[in-house]
Amino acid sequence: MSNHENSWVGRSVDRIDSAAKVTGKALYPGDYQLPGQLIMKIVFAERPHAIVKSIDISAAMSVTGVFTVLTANDVPNNFYGLMSPDQPVLCGPDSNNPYGDRVRFIGDQIAVVVAEDEETAKKAAKLIKIEFEDLPVISDPDHALDPDVVLLHPTLGKNEFCHFQVRHGDIEQGFAQADVIIESEYHTPMQEHAYLQPEAGIAYYDDKGRITVVVAGQWAHEDRQQIAHSLNLPEDEVRVIYPAIGGAFGGREDMSVQIVLALAVMKLKELGINRPVKIVWDRRESIIGHHKRHQYKIKTKWGATKDGKLTAIQADITADGGAYMYTSNKVLGNATLMVAGPYFAPNVWVDSKAVCTNNNPGGAFRGFGAPQGCFAAEMQMNKLAEALGMDPVEFRLRNVIQEGQESLTGSALPHGITIAKVIEAAATSARWEKSEKGWWRKPLMPSESKEKYYGIGFASGYKNIGFSFGAFETSWAGVELYGTTEIERVVVKHAGADVGQGAHTAFKQIAAQTLNVPLDIVEMVVSDTAETSSSGSASASRLTFMAGNSIVGAAKESLRKWKDEERPAIARYTYRSPETTPLDPVTGESIPNFAYGYVAEAIEVEVDKQTGKVNILKVHCADDVGKAINPLQVRGQVEGAVVQAAGYSMLENFIQENGLVKTDNLATYLIPTIMDIPSETKTIILEEQSDIGPFGAKGMAEMPFIPFSPALTAAMHDATGIWFDAFPLTEERVLKGLGIL
Repeated sequence: MSNHENSWVGRSVDRIDSAAKVTGKALYPGDYQLPGQLIMKIVFAERPHAIVKSIDISAAMSVTGVFTVLTANDVPNNFYGLMSPDQPVLCGPDSNNPYGDRVRFIGDQIAVVVAEDEETAKKAAKLIKIEFEDLPVISDPDHALDPDVVLLHPTLGKNEFCHFQVRHGDIEQGFAQADVIIESEYHTPMQEHAYLQPEAGIAYYDDKGRITVVVAGQWAHEDRQQIAHSLNLPEDEVRVIYPAIGGAFGGREDMSVQIVLALAVMKLKELGINRPVKIVWDRRESIIGHHKRHQYKIKTKWGATKDGKLTAIQADITADGGAYMYTSNKVLGNATLMVAGPYFAPNVWVDSKAVCTNNNPGGAFRGFGAPQGCFAAEMQMNKLAEALGMDPVEFRLRNVIQEGQESLTGSALPHGITIAKVIEAAATSARWEKSEKGWWRKPLMPSESKEKYYGIGFASGYKNIGFSFGAFETSWAGVELYGTTEIERVVVKHAGADVGQGAHTAFKQIAAQTLNVPLDIVEMVVSDTAETSSSGSASASRLTFMAGNSIVGAAKESLRKWKDEERPAIARYTYRSPETTPLDPVTGESIPNFAYGYVAEAIEVEVDKQTGKVNILKVHCADDVGKAINPLQVRGQVEGAVVQAAGYSMLENFIQENGLVKTDNLATYLIPTIMDIPSETKTIILEEQSDIGPFGAKGMAEMPFIPFSPALTAAMHDATGIWFDAFPLTEERVLKGLGIL
């Protein structure tokens, strides 16, 4: 093997998919066109809570060009779910799901029509007659917990998916020691993922007789498992392929069209029809049909001494889980930790619960519970700093958790705590200074403008890397070396999903670096369950860490075989993460995570006094990424997260009333345009290398999102003197806060 002089890790190489995407050659699921394909249309519940008494498909079946209409009794195992199998594939009578005849939110699926073309499928879908018995609609989480309210899932015994608690230290003693106590109630909103391509896919039988589903997702092998379970098939008779994916952000972790596509081709084949089936959701179907970021209510109380040391943190968290579990338990677990921030407090008391309602399910979304918890924690830190007459940066640095200190779960955070370093980096960029008395920033000069307020705000946070809480977490990789005396060709096999973040480019760089070969001889075989074993999900900021470690392991093993004269040298390697443990049900004691990333942000804003419009002038974002495998991609992740967080914080007002979605299109649900994004984002990349990450890398894709909302709200307070304890900061909310409306 010849030595390759270039280092690939740490270099901003072009993404391997960039040319195909900008030229339109990259195929997304909706772009697939196969000979003889049929079109599917789904009939949604369109009501939040009801029993489906009967379904009459006769008129639909009589339409010329309709091949089949499928309902609940066509599903072999009519239940599925990522964390709990509590959702019917199709809602209706006569299935093997005891409560599968109930719809629990408007996006529940009742029937699918397969026809020659989309127009015919739509026509037939409208002819299906459904008899409902409406049930009481529960849209308020507090009401859902009333003892006499109807149960959405009778088998649970109450309208609660999960509950966690932390009891660390003596909370009453902690408040008795405090000189200043701040109590607040915070509300964080739902958020729609609004990814570029709505849900779409195509299914067919491949040349080995496997049901093959081409779809966008985040964990191909988990998709395969849920499809196989629902269809009562062995997993090796199902194949899932991910082509180009038009964004995900957690929204593609759960099923949408995967199972019904596979069901359709299976049922057609039973009728002697072997033709592909395709579906593409429109934007409204996407908005009502998949989960949202959880809306949270957090009541919290913090205490500190006059010299700026935290003594007690208490929080009561209620998450609206919506109609089904999805990942509410995982999201709530993260929020339970993050609600205390990356700080040391000797006394912590937290109660948290995820509640069932007839709203859209809450599920994974970038940050995974951390943005909600961080908003409450950082708002409390800023309010305490103001009450103590202390600079908010100085106050944070006096309280950041240190190596070896116990966290709220009774265990020390993993080695490599860098929260102080990111706080100092963001503060320095935003013109804070350090003196003998500590960190401080000169106040902004009072504005002479009669039309604008100006302010700056600060917040920090941290985010776990990996699934956490005792999850068995692995990632598989295969590396194959071909050639005679020198390595001439490398094939890397990995199932990890590239959902737009550039993961496959990072995989290629890691392989080339480990093997010391030119980048252009490395080929990628990715996201196909027929070619790889499981990688785990592209979520929880875990993929570079987990996949990178598995690729390094497989590459090293292939090199060993190469040196032993094996041709080709083929290696398989499964990386297992360090172990974690679940929260103790009484005390919350655990080792919840094996690694963290740390982030801090300062945000400068101007506020129009007349209209209430908020303009973000500059974002200073410091992230410790361990090692930037591809610095340009890291910068892209920061800027993308900042824009998405700006939308969450200012514009994206998802409205549900009595279980009905009022903002079901992009004309009523506003996401940022070029006119709404921050004028400048300064990305500050810290590389404090991880002891266990590939080449020292940590995860980072979620981090820039996490402290954005509290930093923005702190800037709003600096500008206007008003604390906004809920968002998005729409013009209406700002004007009401200013007393103008």
